[in-house]
Amino acid sequence: MQDLVAHLPDWLQPLAVMLVSVIAALLLHKTAMVVLRRAARRIPLLRSAEVVKHLCRPLRWLFVAFALAASQPALGLDAHGTAIWRQVTGLLFPALLGWLLIALMTISLGVITYRTDVSVADNLAARRRRTRAGILHRILVLLILLATFCLMLMSIPAVRSIGVTLIASAGLAGLAVGAAAQPALKNLIAGIQMAFTEPIRLDDVVILDGEWGRIEEIRLTFVVVKIWDERRLVVPVTRFLEGSFENWTRQTSELLGTAFLRVDPTADVPRLRARLQDVVRTNPNWDGRVVGLQVTELAADHMELRALVSASDATRAFDLRCDVREALMAFIRDEMPEALARRRNVLEASPHPLSD
Repeated sequence: MQDLVAHLPDWLQPLAVMLVSVIAALLLHKTAMVVLRRAARRIPLLRSAEVVKHLCRPLRWLFVAFALAASQPALGLDAHGTAIWRQVTGLLFPALLGWLLIALMTISLGVITYRTDVSVADNLAARRRRTRAGILHRILVLLILLATFCLMLMSIPAVRSIGVTLIASAGLAGLAVGAAAQPALKNLIAGIQMAFTEPIRLDDVVILDGEWGRIEEIRLTFVVVKIWDERRLVVPVTRFLEGSFENWTRQTSELLGTAFLRVDPTADVPRLRARLQDVVRTNPNWDGRVVGLQVTELAADHMELRALVSASDATRAFDLRCDVREALMAFIRDEMPEALARRRNVLEASPHPLSD
């Protein structure tokens, strides 16, 4: 190849060397991707993590950069050209390596997501792993970006020369930046704390500000709650560390649900209790743990009954409560109309009847 390049004009030889190096790098990258695709077809874990998709572009440019760096001695650059070449590679290689590390972090998150199935009934451990992996992934990506940016700056001689001045003024600058970015830093630190304390996890059912919803996404500074009617509630992470809220799936997804009925005080409660058991036993949303009917309040014109039932998760519990309420009211209407609550007016006779 050297003999072939030597026959070219002097001004064309550097371009030929660079072109040959780039072509060789692209061929090597193409071969590596073919091998990786074949491995992904045989290994579901690699296919699910989309390894080829995430590694293809950063590896391509990294191979090209290494090929160009290897061809630099053959270019015959002078001192000024060599300095420019080193400056470009000093900026390029940290950026490409940071891109590759972020891709590897994304692949690791995909592997954890594949291994943690949240569609099963008891998905507490899977949700815990996914939540922690998602938060740690974002933290690591942020640290990689910060380290990459610092390495790129340190490759610039002008920046290195003023390093002493920057260190001397770092105290005042840190105070100024800290004061200006206090809310953002507070949420960032809260996001890191949430990864380990885990007050919430992905797919947790929460009651926040009177809204029922599921944790859809956990970021470093905010959390997205999917409300039951498809709205999204965006909440700072500090809200879950400093304020109170209801978490219905903190330890388990199993829940107890209630349905309240107001009936006549003379209603036959045992008969309604038997009907409740018949309704619940045939309902697919019941998990077989709890079913009961109790009198929770008694007034002059009505009696309050509480039907207590259990379900495997919040969604099933809500549907079961609605089914129970509807079935019992239909039973009262059709079979026990005397149990419908009504108002009574009592007329008392006067002890002293009026005389003519």
